[in-house]
Order: sequence, then structure tokens, then C-alpha cells
Amino acid sequence: MLCARQLSVKGRRLDLLPATSLQVARGELLLVTGDRQDQRTALALVLSGRMKPDGGTASWDGSAGVRPLRRASALVDSPGVNEPEQHLSVADLVTEDLALIPRRYRGALLSKPWLKVNRFEDVAGMWTEQLLPARRTELLTALALADPGTDLLVVDSPDRHGADSAHWLPRLTELAYDGGRPLAVVATVTSLPDDWTGPTAAIGNAARRPSPGSFCTDDGLKTPPKSDYVDKNSSATGEVAK
Repeated sequence: MLCARQLSVKGRRLDLLPATSLQVARGELLLVTGDRQDQRTALALVLSGRMKPDGGTASWDGSAGVRPLRRASALVDSPGVNEPEQHLSVADLVTEDLALIPRRYRGALLSKPWLKVNRFEDVAGMWTEQLLPARRTELLTALALADPGTDLLVVDSPDRHGADSAHWLPRLTELAYDGGRPLAVVATVTSLPDDWTGPTAAIGNAARRPSPGSFCTDDGLKTPPKSDYVDKNSSATGEVAK
């Protein structure tokens, strides 16, 4: 379980990340809303262990600090941080990302076989900027999960590629509720999809509510909440390779 209490990051004039609390367990997708891109990115960086907060605490499975979060997490498509560069082809992007996988897993991960097994041969020769939003989400999350040590996905502003949540929400829901490899998934978004009924949080919620007793109960794994998206994907058999 990811547990964050009163996380904050200072900025030059205003807080880059106002105090925010949240929790998400394996087998759960949490959508966190925030109006500003810099705040959404700051939260994504903190939750994935890429940035140390100035205030508050974050822990993964009861272990606090940056290192446990970084080991367990993958940061996906964060603008200005690790979003794909436009001059890269999909094949080159896959080669670069697979090279970052820990050495003990890297030997079997060659780009051409990976593209074939994961069904991305059709886009291998395209520039990353040519990818349709849904295909982009599929590719980047699949690359993040090439590391078998990844248990937490932090996806930064997937809705910036288009207003239609169908481009990213079904894929993230499917990954979170995958019975074979349930993940804790957090997505920072501008606003909630109209038909979303799953868990939510908002950037700055702890600043508005100093004692959020509903957060971080440390009571172990929770039963994933039901939603329309969960029901639609409950019969998925893992055909989407990860």
C-alpha cells in the first residue's frame, strides 16, 4: 500500500505542492485531481520517489522514505521529466527504456522480440509523437511493467493528450485490477471523468482538512471498490501484454 500524509513541496513564491494526503493499495486505481500541471507533476515525482518532499511522509508497504517508493514504482509519461522525446521512433524508445531495466532482468529484454511479444510491431517505425493517445498509454505502461519489480504505477496527467478518458482510463483500470499482477495505480488528472465512481483525492486536500482521519489506516490490503470500469474489465484475461 502507498500511504501519503500531508505531503508538500515548497516553491519560490507559492507551494509547488500544497499539503496532500492519499492512500492506494494494490488492486486499486486512484485518480488525483489538480488544476495546475506543475502541481500534478510535483505530486507524481514525490509519490514515485523521484523527489523528496519538504513536508509530510510517504511510505510503501509500511517502509517510509524515498528509496522504497523508487524501487517499487514507475513514473509514466511525466511532462518535462520522462515523456518520450518527439525525435525518437517507437523502436528507439523501447530500446532506451529496456536498457534501464535492472541488470538481472535485462538479458532477455531485446527490443525487437519485446515489440513482437507485446504487439507493438505495427507502430515500431512511427515517431512517438504520431502515436494515438490510447496506443501511447498502452506502450508506456507496458514498458514501465517490463521491470517485474514494479508494483506501483504513477501516471502523470494522461488526460493532457485529449479530453476523452477512454484513451487512458480503461487501460489503467485493467492494470490495477489484473488478478495475475494487481498494481497500485495513481493517475494525476485535471478533472474526474463524468462516469468515474472509484477512489479519488485532490491536491491540497490536507491543507483544507488538517486531520484527514480516513487516510492511511495501515490496515493492510483493501477490497477494490466496484465501478463501471471494473465491471467492464473484470473478465480480462491478460491479453494485453505488460
